[in-house]
Order: sequence, then structure tokens, then C-alpha cells
Amino acid sequence: MGKTSVSSSRSSLTRKNLIGYAMGDLGGCMTFAVMGSFLTPYYTEVAGLTTGAVASMYLILKIWDAVNDPMMGALMDKVFARTHSSKGKFRPWMVRATPLLLITAILMYTAPTYVNGAAKVLVALVTYLLYEASYTMFNIPYGSLLSAMAGNDAERANLSSARGFGSMIGNLIPMFMFPIIIDTMTANPQLGYTAGVTLCAVVGFIACILSCKWTCEHNSRPVEEDIKDSSDIKFTDILVVFKKNRAFVALCLQGLFYCIMQYMGTTLGIYMYRDVLGALSMMSMMTLISMGLSFIFLALVPKIVAKKGLEKTVRASQLISVALYVLLFLLPNNIFLYMGVSAFASGFGGITVLMQWGMVGEAIDYNEYVTGKRTEGSIYGTFNLMRRIGQALGSSAAEALLGVIGYVPGAQAQSAGVQMGIKTLVVLTPAVFLFLCWVSLKFVWNITPEIRELMSASRNPEQSGK
Repeated sequence: MGKTSVSSSRSSLTRKNLIGYAMGDLGGCMTFAVMGSFLTPYYTEVAGLTTGAVASMYLILKIWDAVNDPMMGALMDKVFARTHSSKGKFRPWMVRATPLLLITAILMYTAPTYVNGAAKVLVALVTYLLYEASYTMFNIPYGSLLSAMAGNDAERANLSSARGFGSMIGNLIPMFMFPIIIDTMTANPQLGYTAGVTLCAVVGFIACILSCKWTCEHNSRPVEEDIKDSSDIKFTDILVVFKKNRAFVALCLQGLFYCIMQYMGTTLGIYMYRDVLGALSMMSMMTLISMGLSFIFLALVPKIVAKKGLEKTVRASQLISVALYVLLFLLPNNIFLYMGVSAFASGFGGITVLMQWGMVGEAIDYNEYVTGKRTEGSIYGTFNLMRRIGQALGSSAAEALLGVIGYVPGAQAQSAGVQMGIKTLVVLTPAVFLFLCWVSLKFVWNITPEIRELMSASRNPEQSGK
């Protein structure tokens, strides 16, 4: 049987569809950003958990993600192949997950303080696990939804851009207001964290509901036209993907390296501003500056990509970011110098994330070309797993390395050696891992212009004379 073709006559996306897709990442990031940046200080400074317990908990929970994320993706593929539900392949899962995100996010920042001793660790572990499961149930179908909404390259690019804008806004709001809330409620830190997470969770809930209502699934085929029933979709299919799809392997490596870097940075960022620079409130201002710069990059990068190509643009931005982070490490600890240089360093590095969703879509197309199956859920779930592993390693490593450098929780001031250790972790780590991202795209990614032509001919055999 010939490989599946993809129809070129699909329904056009409306502005509401694009806004709805943006709302999905906005809603998810409202609580996920808070978890990444403020969960560690909440656990250690408010809930009273030890740094060792937190580091171990982060790592243990991500072991579950090794099963959870790809299993969720494969489950969606198999259920839809069996039912061919008229409600769609992905959006029903998003609807189920939305209220769970609201409830579990609030529990994660409140429940541990109601118990003591070993029960405190257990409650923290369970509430964290429930939140992670809820987020997976929303995020895997949301990420996979792009392929079901887009009917051509232009629509895929528009949806990737919409997701980028939604993600930035979803990170901007909590990262701007959360430091202010907890900084103004130092007399009652638990109340500060509770108020902050509740506000973020409610905004996220509304955004996720709008995403479910305003998105669509134009081309949710029964796991493509040449797959007749759910028995054709196997959990082990992803092993074939790793064997045959080098582009997907490159993205998985890049996702792993970038998320290690990102989550070390978000976990340690509060310590850099508070204990090294002595300006915690400026963290909110830095968030505004960085997000504003990201909006500019998001508008300009597609034009550069049109001239230079996607992979070349991403690789160049990674090398520029590496150079800026090295420069930042050599500069003195001045808050304004730090904010200025780090804004551009993180901005160029962030192009990796802004452009990765289109690259994932291309890797899905390539996988259909080399395997004959189009299983968006399984592929996106596994890609997300690699990112989650990176997040877990980054968070755990950051927490463990705080102990290695001698950080003293609750101390009025940290020693000069500890301050240098924090700066090294926050500034030089991104340089190392962004360079590894560059290596992944340079030497592993294999989709060339010639391969793209073959992929296009395979999807549209009637236009290629096949």
C-alpha cells in the first residue's frame, strides 16, 4: 500500500481558532510556570521540607513520566482509532483535564502545610503527582492538536506562532505578579503562596476552557486512512520511530538539553536575584523585559527563517546565546548589566523553543514518510517525555547543587563563595546546554531540502505522477 497522502483542501483556520490555540498554552503555563519557579522555595521555606527530600521527590515523580507521557499519547491514538469519535481525537481529553488542573495546582501549594513529619513528604508527593497527571492529560492532546488543526504549512506556522504568543503571556502573568505577591506578604508566606497560585489557577482555568471551545480538528482521520483499527497502533511503535526518525531523535536531544538548562535557571533564578544581586523585586521587571524581547523575536524570526532556513536560524541563535552567557559571567554583579545582557542571552536562546513546534510537526510528517503511520499522540507524548525528563533533571540538579555549594536556607546573607556558586550555576549552565542543543541540530537532524521534496511527493502522489 502506498504511503498516506494529506489532502491539500482542508478548512481554513479562523482568527478564533488561532486565539483558541494560543489560549491552551496560556492556560497551561499559568500554573506550570509557578511550579517551575516557586515550588522549590515553597517546599523548603514554607512547607518545611528538606532539600534532599525535594530533590528526591522531583526525580521519583519523573520516573512516572517515563510511562505517563508516551502512554497518554498512545492511548489517544488507540482510542480514536477504535471509536472515530465525532467530538475529535484530542479536545475531549483537554475538556476532562481543565478542572483537574485548577484543583490540583491549589492543593500542591496548600496541602503539605496541614500535616507534619513523614506525612508532609507523602502529601507533597501525592499532590505533585496529581498535578503532573492532570497537566499531562491536557498538554499531550493540546500539543498533538496542532497536526489535527493544520492542513498545510502556512496553517502550521500560524499555529506555532499562536502557541508561542500564548506561552509567553502565560509565563509573563505569573512570573510578573507572583514575586510581588509573596514579597508583600512576607509576614504570612503561606497566605502569599496560596493567593498567588489561586489567582494563577483561576486565570489558567478560564483560558483552557476558551481553548477547548475555540479550537477545532479539521483533519482527525482514523489514525490515517491506511490504518483500519486500533490493533495497528502499538505502544512499541515509538521504538521504530527512534530507529528510523533521526529528526525526531535530534528534537528529543535538544528538548532534553534545553529543559535541563531552563529548569535549572527557573529554579535558581530567585536565588540569583535575592541572594546575589539583592534585588528580588527586579525579577518581575526582568520578566517584562524578557517577554517583550521575545515578542519582538517571535515577529522577526519567521522573516529570517524564510531567508536562511529554520535549522540555520535556530543554530545561529543558540551560538549567539552561548557567547552572551559567557560574557555575562565575566561581567561584575550589577543588576542593570545583568538584566540587559541576560535578556538578550535568554531571548536568543529562547528561539529554540519558539521554533520547535513547527519542527515537531515536520518530524511527524517525516515519520509518516518513513513508517507509513501518522501517530501524532505517540510522537508528541514521547517528545514531551524527553522535555519532562530534562525538567526533572534540571530541577533536581539545581536543588542538589544548592547543597553542594553550601547554600544556607533562611540565612540573612550568603557567603561570597556561595554567591559565586549561584552565579556559575545560573549563567554558565545555559552556555553549556545551549551548545549541546546546537550539536544536536548540527549533527543529528537530517531533514534536507531533498528529503522535503520526497516527503511532499509522498503526501501528494497525484501531483508527482505517482
